[in-house]
Amino acid sequence: MTDRVTPHMLREAIADTLRDRVKSYNLAEVCESLGLEAEREDEDPHRSKRWYVLGRVQTLGMAELARIAQRVTEEFGGDELTELVGRLGVRGVAGELKNLIFSADGPKPELVLTDSLNNTIRITRNEQYCLVYDRPLPDHGLTWRELVRWWADREGLPAAPERDNALGLYHRLRRSMAGNGVEAEFFQAYAALYGEHGFDLPALVPQVYLHYDPYSRARVGERAGPLPRQRMDFLLLMSERARVVVEIDGLHHYADAEGRANAGRYAEMVREDRKLRMAGYEVYRFGAWELKQPDRASMVTGFFTELLTRHGHLPKS
Repeated sequence: MTDRVTPHMLREAIADTLRDRVKSYNLAEVCESLGLEAEREDEDPHRSKRWYVLGRVQTLGMAELARIAQRVTEEFGGDELTELVGRLGVRGVAGELKNLIFSADGPKPELVLTDSLNNTIRITRNEQYCLVYDRPLPDHGLTWRELVRWWADREGLPAAPERDNALGLYHRLRRSMAGNGVEAEFFQAYAALYGEHGFDLPALVPQVYLHYDPYSRARVGERAGPLPRQRMDFLLLMSERARVVVEIDGLHHYADAEGRANAGRYAEMVREDRKLRMAGYEVYRFGAWELKQPDRASMVTGFFTELLTRHGHLPKS
């Protein structure tokens, strides 16, 4: 049997999954949320859910079918479709970027989910201390150059030299790590790669208080209030929807205030890691101890060089 996945196989599996897992009265709304074409007047999802979906996907090509198949598996499951998506090698996080709230240099922002259907996030307190990136995310991810341009527009400095704006943003981001020398040095080691390889590398975004996708809602449940993980130490938004979380683990990640091992705290940390990985994120952890060793700069540089090469942002040596 061939391992090749054909458009016909994806169309059939998408239709079967939605037929089995979506009520007929919700099917039109689900198809619309997936970006499928509008129904024709002579089609009725109550008559045949499967044929209704097939009519929506019949003209789609392989790339679009792969995107929709991944979203369907993430939101509804389906063994056959999941197996086909795995054979395609599709990776990354589904959903469009809604909010990127990061780098607070004062009291942390308080966030609430005000509308779970539309994934509306509102900052209810301390908004003035954080940054909010509010532009569409390109297919290649968020580069340092694009983040610098956003910063220049935000600060009213579009005519200033790019290098000056980059330094201004760099120092503003460093302020969010004040008092945490390990994280600041880690950020500095990555930033050195901009000088070596240029500003088109993915931006390493620090202190991300909430990165919220439409897909996140499906994992945490449609409930108001903050998500369990309120802050990521660092986030990279890369090409092909790849999103990489990097955490620096100090003693408080696995011990109580007296320095004694805390199994509950550790279990909560790894549980949240599992949720992120199931949502398509890559999660990497560094121990604060290893980032205090003499070879820390070369170790961090080597890690990011390998990561960026694997994701196609640096050429293979």
